Amino acid sequence: MVSDEADRPAGTRTRVSAFLFRHPRLRLGGLLGAPGLWFLVVYLGALVVMYATAFWHLDAFTGLVVKQFSLANFKSIVDVPVYRTVILRTAGIAAAVALTDIVLGFPVAYYAARLAPARRRTAVLIAIVLPLWANYLVRIFAWKLILSPGGLLEWLFAKAGMHVTIGSSLVAVWIVFCYLWLPYVILPIYAALERVPGSLLEASSDLGARGWRTFRKVVFPLIVPGIVAGSIFAFSLTLGDYIVVQLVGKSAFIGNVIYDSVGIANDIPFAAAFALVPLAIMSIYLFVAWRLGAFEAL
Repeated sequence: MVSDEADRPAGTRTRVSAFLFRHPRLRLGGLLGAPGLWFLVVYLGALVVMYATAFWHLDAFTGLVVKQFSLANFKSIVDVPVYRTVILRTAGIAAAVALTDIVLGFPVAYYAARLAPARRRTAVLIAIVLPLWANYLVRIFAWKLILSPGGLLEWLFAKAGMHVTIGSSLVAVWIVFCYLWLPYVILPIYAALERVPGSLLEASSDLGARGWRTFRKVVFPLIVPGIVAGSIFAFSLTLGDYIVVQLVGKSAFIGNVIYDSVGIANDIPFAAAFALVPLAIMSIYLFVAWRLGAFEAL
């Protein structure tokens, strides 16, 4: 009697497992149902609500949101020179940060993936991710102290006989952004370099190709997806950040305009419309990268 009762749950599990094995679509739905529902409701649902809110407008007299279709917010973004300047400034700094981090991160990623012994590779990877364990604001304030007037950087320049002040400038914002997002650029490039088969490099060498030609013809096409992934991180994170600009710089970025529109002006429709600007910029970037074949090796 006890044995029959103990075997009953096992038999039920076996029948359920066999049923799911015969119905792979049902098994897939059970596996991805909850995450898919969360993605549709929470993520895509929030985007749909934001997209709809962008076409509402704020009544200047009552201060209430008018839930009627209007292009007034987008007209303001296009017509007002300040907003155009903010968009160009943000996109320019984001592109500069992405390019700088690729230039700085590639040698580190190449050394860790292709040259470093196992123990040293582990030490390099720990050093890369170690800053991520510190609080985001702590790292920003540390750089604020370094770059501020009378700070460490200005003191070093003074010792070298130069008077350079970087604090509260776009250069300071660029430096802090490069520091913050550098690990996010190094790691995808490292993963791409690590997946390059050594046999391809040996075959290229056997065919007479030197180091630069091997890199240009063999290695680079294979690691383009990793470079694109890293640049997406740096570019998109810079587009949406506003805390660094508030603490280190003075010029407004897209995130600052959105924050001020919500927290100060209480103009949520305009904030939603302006939040679509970085989405549009990233969509264009991803489309260009796709057309260039950057995602074919993913």
